[in-house]
Amino acid sequence: MFWIDVLSRIVHVSTAIALVGGSLFTLMVLLPSASELGEEPHKKLAAAIAGRWKKFVHIGVTLFLVSGLYNFVRAIPLHKGDGTYHMLIGIKMVLALFVFFLAAALVGRSEKLAGIRNARKKWLTVLVILAAVIVAISGYTKVRGVPAKIDTVNVTNL
Repeated sequence: MFWIDVLSRIVHVSTAIALVGGSLFTLMVLLPSASELGEEPHKKLAAAIAGRWKKFVHIGVTLFLVSGLYNFVRAIPLHKGDGTYHMLIGIKMVLALFVFFLAAALVGRSEKLAGIRNARKKWLTVLVILAAVIVAISGYTKVRGVPAKIDTVNVTNL
């Protein structure tokens, strides 16, 4: 199991580096540079990028879900009764689901989500900030480690 644990961690962190790094590059470098293009070249560039980036997003979200679920299931026995850990990981999971939604909406074709694509800079900023919060939560829970002893209350008669 050790090597599967290591592989899962590598996949999870590498996927985060690729997707969050790509999103940050898009927000900080690509969007400002592309705004200097005329309307037609800008649309053509945006379509070409979305077509390629979409594959990374879809594969990355799948890798995140599989490796994240595996990592969580493996960590459960170590954090039995650790409410703080489960609260933070729960928050991380909810934020991650929203980030996945935004990432898919930004590369998707649905007309119902065109408003997100039309406000790309705003929603990409939200995505990057949420990703930073997720990384912070992940770092904290990893460095925090496993509490030595967790006091639990045994309630038998209510």
